[in-house]
Amino acid sequence: MAIITISRGSYSKGREVAEEVAQRMGYEVVSRDVLLEASERFHTPEVKLVRAIHDAPSILERFSQGRYCYMAYIKAALTERAVSDNLVYHGLAGHLLLKGVPHVVKVRIIADLEARVAAEMKRENLSQSQARSLLLKDDAERRKWTQSLYGVDPWDASLYDLVIHIDRLTVDDAVDFIVQAAGRECFKTTPEAQQKMEDIALACKVKAALAEEDCLDLAVTSEFGNVLVYLKQDDRRAHRKEEKLKVLAQKVTEINHLEVRTGQPFPDEAC
Repeated sequence: MAIITISRGSYSKGREVAEEVAQRMGYEVVSRDVLLEASERFHTPEVKLVRAIHDAPSILERFSQGRYCYMAYIKAALTERAVSDNLVYHGLAGHLLLKGVPHVVKVRIIADLEARVAAEMKRENLSQSQARSLLLKDDAERRKWTQSLYGVDPWDASLYDLVIHIDRLTVDDAVDFIVQAAGRECFKTTPEAQQKMEDIALACKVKAALAEEDCLDLAVTSEFGNVLVYLKQDDRRAHRKEEKLKVLAQKVTEINHLEVRTGQPFPDEAC
């Protein structure tokens, strides 16, 4: 089967599309659930996770310990869910959080601004100018967040397999397109794709566990359970991190072998 990520703006009907796709395909649909799981597992208030995945960081926050940890927790929770496959995730940056997974169908839902303004006016009992102002501010914040953390523009169509404009096309039309795409051979979950997903989930799990131990500023990869942890050459806390890793290797049963590499460039595919 496949994993489907749906990126959307507020009031663009992306949630409706996601829920209908999941129902039609018999998939699980998740969004806020990932934050709740991360909040419970890592003992972190949900509001801090919401801010980490929505509010654009300031220059200082971009390198802060809190945001680093929160993003590691969110990614660990999402990738663990994705290992089970047959999943529809709707929310911010799913296509980036699951980067490198071959069987992910990356979808962007957009909608006419005036239709979004009308929907927000009705739901929040706002004036037209208030609703428009809030939507534009929210769009700008999401764009700034993605650009600052991942260096890409969420409006760049090349990031997605499908970009669907809900206007003359309806929610049902969008669902038809996505279901059809997800059934194509290139998005089917092969044994190799599943192994890749499991490796990414393990790498994210290790990184989140290390973040809990205040071991930051590192990168993790995994291949068939063989985990590589990359540390910077000038890392003053390298010895402490290596000690934490020894303990972690004994606790996490999925780890076959764990190795530390210091001073090498962080791989692009690393968590």
